[in-house]
Amino acid sequence: MRQMSLTSELVALCHREEADPGPDGSWTQLDDEDFQTLASRLSDEADAGPLWVFAYGSLIWKPAFESVEQQRATAFGWHRSFCLDMVRWRGSAEEPGLMMALERGGRCNGVIYRLPEGEKPLQIERLLRREISDHESVGSVRWLPVRTAQGSLRALGFWVGVTGRGTSLNQPLERVAQVLARACGHVGSGAEYLYNTVSHLEEFGIRDRNLWRLQELVANEIRSIHGRAPGMGLLSAS
Repeated sequence: MRQMSLTSELVALCHREEADPGPDGSWTQLDDEDFQTLASRLSDEADAGPLWVFAYGSLIWKPAFESVEQQRATAFGWHRSFCLDMVRWRGSAEEPGLMMALERGGRCNGVIYRLPEGEKPLQIERLLRREISDHESVGSVRWLPVRTAQGSLRALGFWVGVTGRGTSLNQPLERVAQVLARACGHVGSGAEYLYNTVSHLEEFGIRDRNLWRLQELVANEIRSIHGRAPGMGLLSAS
């Protein structure tokens, strides 16, 4: 495994306690009936056989569901992008953050998880409640064709093809690094999110060139903010 520039020590420098501001009242929250209706529709659209979920970010290192099988898979026509604006979770109103979604173009190597046998609508509903909370996000949930070593299948994907309000698409990595090195919310920092994603992708042997470059940029940005040089402690003020 390659050694990352972004270390747990640098990530720790980004942490601070932040209160949860609660849901943004300008978004239309999903209720129980909405979740059930959406889960039923997605279940009807599913292929026969087991339920697969495509993970490209936090679902890899914090799935919050039980799986019985996992394997590498590639989604063509999509790539990872820090394009979701965050003023909650891993950002705040004072220091907004960014989280990942899939933007159009390229290819994304990730991991698919097979869920245990069960009633698909209920399984899907549990996933929906973890991943989305408002009507404006419903369009980002879709079935993704993915390719594996054993062949092709469809897996449920979240935050795919987001557009419009709440997104900042096609941002340069340097700008993203500036944001991630500073942003923190009540569940953690942007640097922590990036660190966990890159390190776990490495464990699967997945090399995302943009994320690898981004973790280097974020590490340098944190050192600059906190007065640290590579491989050294605090810089002398003299």
